[in-house]
Amino acid sequence: MSQKRIYLCLAHMSGKEQGFIKEAFDTNWVVPLGPNVNAFEEVLKTFAGMNKEVVALSAGTAAIHLALIQLGVTAGDEVICQSFTFCASANPVTYVGATPVFVDSEEDTWNMSPELLEEAIKDRIAITGKAPKAIIPVHLYGMPAKMDEIGRIAQQYGIAVLEDAAEALGSELNGQKCGTFGDFGALSFNGNKMITTSGGGALIVADKEAKAKTMFYATQAREPFPYYQHNEIGYNYRMSNICAGIGRGQMTVLEDHIAHHKHVHALYQEAFEQIEGIELKCNPSEKFDSNYWLSTILIDKKITGFDHMELLEFLNDKGIETRPLWKPMHLQPVFAQAPRYVNGISESLFDKGLCIPSGPCVTDEDVAYIVSVVKEMITRTVR
Repeated sequence: MSQKRIYLCLAHMSGKEQGFIKEAFDTNWVVPLGPNVNAFEEVLKTFAGMNKEVVALSAGTAAIHLALIQLGVTAGDEVICQSFTFCASANPVTYVGATPVFVDSEEDTWNMSPELLEEAIKDRIAITGKAPKAIIPVHLYGMPAKMDEIGRIAQQYGIAVLEDAAEALGSELNGQKCGTFGDFGALSFNGNKMITTSGGGALIVADKEAKAKTMFYATQAREPFPYYQHNEIGYNYRMSNICAGIGRGQMTVLEDHIAHHKHVHALYQEAFEQIEGIELKCNPSEKFDSNYWLSTILIDKKITGFDHMELLEFLNDKGIETRPLWKPMHLQPVFAQAPRYVNGISESLFDKGLCIPSGPCVTDEDVAYIVSVVKEMITRTVR
């Protein structure tokens, strides 16, 4: 029996983080700029590829907010958002006074349905007389969205694309990194993500001009005068040199983290193939390459005799942390009045799914123990 609690996705340090942090203290670079910030942005830029630029920020939410500002989204505009996601994907839409329009998922990836997306665009044009200003697809749990189809639809209607790749650092679609398909791409380095900066995020932008504009808004929109002058509203969104030092250390083990998440998922896949009523989410085809930030399962109560919340409680009692899948945004009270285009898929997933431990601290023995506890639950229920 496991003697420790097994968590979903704990942060794992490379050992080099403290050196970069010490350097920041030794040189007195403890502000939201400095050598660590510059170096972290450069290594992220190299990792992302596609000749993109990267700006390190205080959070992934800040990245989405600044992208919306640069896309000119303001009060009276609408932004199409994926419904099946965390609230940070949609909240920034309200920061700029715009209205989120929620679009449901498709079965292959659990991400934004291209069919519903186009239906929503046509309907919003008919109702409001203009197209939504932006589309925010999400690469949920690391699974790439169908960016080829979403991109074609966006281009057809002249709508900008802002990717929420907060959970998808290192995921690829057709060999291209998630976060680099759209006009902007948002990353998150929260404590439980693929890498962490304690808290933080980044915005992937098209070029140096967009990087300069992002940095302008992220540093209180200060104009180039010898005194403080502000012609626009700005924000205090820049990442600190200390947090960026953590990020530099984390980037040295990112590939190892991605490989480990995939390894853990492969162990689950082999195990759950033998268990009726438990379905593990996997890449739909070879063109999808998820980082498997979190491995996820669906429970068929008709077969197992228990639902996902009963399994969650049983696993918790056995020292295993799990989490229900995201509650769709169109079901959230705060967005009760928002337009939505739904097909029931995200609601069905929410009613059946769990995230299970997947992080770099999860061992092969942990996976074996988790699977054994699931089997124990099935045995007890069948009896």
